[in-house]
Amino acid sequence: GNLFYKGRFCFTIRSMIPNSVIKTRFAPSPTGLMHLGNVRTALFSALFAYKNGGIFVLRIEDTDVERSSSHFEQAILADLKWLGLQWQEGPEVGGPHGPYQQQLRQSIYASSYLKLEQRGQVYPCFCSEQQLKFSRKLQLTAGKPPRYEGTCVHLSAQDVEARLNQGIQPTLRFRVPREEVVVFHDLVRGEQRFPAEHIGDFIIRRANGSPSFFFSNAIDDALMGISHVLRGEDHLTNTPRQLLLLLALDLPIPHYGHIALITGADGTPLSKRNGSKSIEELRQAGYFPAAINNYLVRLGHHYEGGQGLTLNQMVEIFELQNLAKSPARYDEAQLNHWQKESVAQADMERLWQWLPAEVRQQVPPAQQHPFIAVIRHNLSFPADACWWAQVLYADNVVWQPSALAIIQQTDKRFFETALNYLAVLPAAAVLSLAPLVNEFKSQLDLKGKALFQPLRAVLTGDIDGPELGQFLPLLSIHQARRRFDAALHWE
Repeated sequence: GNLFYKGRFCFTIRSMIPNSVIKTRFAPSPTGLMHLGNVRTALFSALFAYKNGGIFVLRIEDTDVERSSSHFEQAILADLKWLGLQWQEGPEVGGPHGPYQQQLRQSIYASSYLKLEQRGQVYPCFCSEQQLKFSRKLQLTAGKPPRYEGTCVHLSAQDVEARLNQGIQPTLRFRVPREEVVVFHDLVRGEQRFPAEHIGDFIIRRANGSPSFFFSNAIDDALMGISHVLRGEDHLTNTPRQLLLLLALDLPIPHYGHIALITGADGTPLSKRNGSKSIEELRQAGYFPAAINNYLVRLGHHYEGGQGLTLNQMVEIFELQNLAKSPARYDEAQLNHWQKESVAQADMERLWQWLPAEVRQQVPPAQQHPFIAVIRHNLSFPADACWWAQVLYADNVVWQPSALAIIQQTDKRFFETALNYLAVLPAAAVLSLAPLVNEFKSQLDLKGKALFQPLRAVLTGDIDGPELGQFLPLLSIHQARRRFDAALHWE
């Protein structure tokens, strides 16, 4: 369990939640779109709950009224559903511990403030933000950790009333016992020790009446029966404050595990500046949910093997002890690797619906599946199909510079041989690779790279692409003639 040291005494803090119930949560703030770091926390929390036959809770932490919006809340729900991360308690599904939006839980917080006031464990603070900034600056200059110095802790009832009569709205601060050390076992990082004197009395209710993150987050975890909290290591220093709060309120304490952050290539926390994209942006770009899940589950969690995994397989393999302590670096190339794997494994119908509408309009109904079969190994994103639809269904092909260079180096007899072969084929004939190759071999004694490279360049417009044996039957005789004729007369 968690440990809390008080002087020479040690108390073991045990959760009041039955050992058989594993309950995790994801508690985003609806102040913006979800990014990879948020989703990884949700994924790990969901996998741990699923693995143990437990409950995954979604809670919306919207106490920041000015920045929170219903648009972002709905986007969070949509992203989680799209990724396959279904919650068993929370918005839209309900549960025994609702409401699951913090704005609707103000009366619950009010009762906890009152309990702490009655026990003498909080006090009003009238210090302005300017005063607090000046104090922190002095402490940093003196080489001390910045913390509240207790300016208002000894105000008398008369002093408090006088300030209230002046119209000054106070914050509410929690009294932190100075001589104690908060010690707890982190599920990822092992034993953690925080001297209380370095914490300082902290705000649990802002001057506008809204609860601080430390407060509402801890209260809701306890009242909702959360047994395990997995979150980013940037919340590690919040934990001792929350342990003190829960102890003071005689509330059950969850087990905490703090996951190493995701960093960009520059080593700084992942952000828009160094490559992070929102889940909505990734979805619009055509990423598959499986690609994102397969990438994130390996980002800070060790897996053996390199095969793609379904969510059920991830559940089977997920282990808390495999969570890494060191930062995980974001690598877009790895994300794109899993995207390519996901495309390769997707069924025909899903890929067809994934393609852009303009591509689906170009492809004849009878060629839908053959078209996908031909190009799927050259696809990473829906936009990639636009090129191949143009190559296959337009009269003329736009040659890439590399293809054009090959065409310019090729003997004109190559194109003449192809045109002579095509001239005797009926317009409705199916173009086949083997007879065409045999024609080049018999007429020009060509083989290997000297044969296939110019053939691919002329017909596909590129030097890389699908297997020619699959590609050619989708190309009409008319298109092939036009392309070889254009190559023959290219100057």
